[in-house]
Amino acid sequence: MRITTYPNGPLIVRGGGEIDLRDAGGAPVANTRRTVALCRCGVSAIKPFCDGTHKLVGFTAD
Repeated sequence: MRITTYPNGPLIVRGGGEIDLRDAGGAPVANTRRTVALCRCGVSAIKPFCDGTHKLVGFTAD
């Protein structure tokens, strides 16, 4: 599995199979993709996944 941080954008998680995502309490988060973009700005309407809203709100991060 590889996690790439994109400046001013999401975390991209790439794996060799389905990625087992869990929330803070350990409950599974439904996912059927091999690559996912995870929200870092906190504004996405489909958290924990990125929906591109970071561009609209001017999110910045290294």
